[in-house]
Amino acid sequence: MMNPVPLYEQRRNSDRSIKKLIVKVKEKISGNDLTSSKNPDSLNKKPSPLEISGSSSETRPAGKRALLIGVIYKSEHKLKGTINDVKSMREFLILNCGFKEENILVLTDQEIEPELIPTKKNILESLEWLVKGCQAGDSLVFYFSGHGVSQPDFDGDERDGISETICPVDFMTEGMIVDNDINSAIVWPLKNGVTLHAIVDACHSGTVLDLEHVYNRQENKWEDNSPPSGNARKHSDGGLAISLSACLDNQVAADTTAFTEKTMNGAMTYLLIKFLKKYQGLTYGGLLDLMHEELEKVNESRCFSRKIFKKIMKRMLLQKPQISASKPFDVYKEHLIL
Repeated sequence: MMNPVPLYEQRRNSDRSIKKLIVKVKEKISGNDLTSSKNPDSLNKKPSPLEISGSSSETRPAGKRALLIGVIYKSEHKLKGTINDVKSMREFLILNCGFKEENILVLTDQEIEPELIPTKKNILESLEWLVKGCQAGDSLVFYFSGHGVSQPDFDGDERDGISETICPVDFMTEGMIVDNDINSAIVWPLKNGVTLHAIVDACHSGTVLDLEHVYNRQENKWEDNSPPSGNARKHSDGGLAISLSACLDNQVAADTTAFTEKTMNGAMTYLLIKFLKKYQGLTYGGLLDLMHEELEKVNESRCFSRKIFKKIMKRMLLQKPQISASKPFDVYKEHLIL
């Protein structure tokens, strides 16, 4: 697999790329309505959230913005629950967290407009849209449901020598999106007072944001995940980034019908939404404990589909959701508010 070009080498062209993306959408979509007759099932509602990218700092949008990505893929790589995950997350953010439809950008393989397909190029540009012009008080959400892969670290900034990646729909030809690039795209720009939550339901996603602190649930402490060389930048510009990952770096994440009997969902996505709806004022630590307990119950009762359960047991792995952050905090005192 080809080694992606680091995102920071593309910085000079980032604004130009985003503006081109806005222009394309405006040209293709009459009245900025993404729910036109071309695709009545589109999850993007008018006005186009891409318009926010063109806003100046004086006219920035409301304080909540989200980028939701679900990738089905094709043939042997196909996933069945990712679109359900995105729909559930979008509905949760709107109905329970105060996000406006027009401030949520959704990329899936089911979209008709080419700018809304989760290609590597579109994802990278959308990541920059998410944080562009962010200011104190803003709450940002990055959600990804799809494949995640580990690969050798080519930059020498990983303590374990392994980089985590997410796979765009065209990863077979364009390559994966590496944790370094995700970090520089949506962690570096976070200004003081801005909070970003990344929710990544993918295999090997534990440290996919390359944040400097990883929470060890068993020992109830934060562990240092900063680059061993000390030369690579991983910190924000004063803002707080928190990643909620489906599993540890060396684990796989399940797509399952275990919780609904009929509908396929990512296990972590389903449980996260379920518990945040059920318990108001839930802390990060409380959520992590509840998800771990529920997954252990399901594994013990063998509720996962046989194929997935055998695959997990064969590798002697259990899916253990993980929290990482740009700054350590008391996970049992801080409430999770998106």
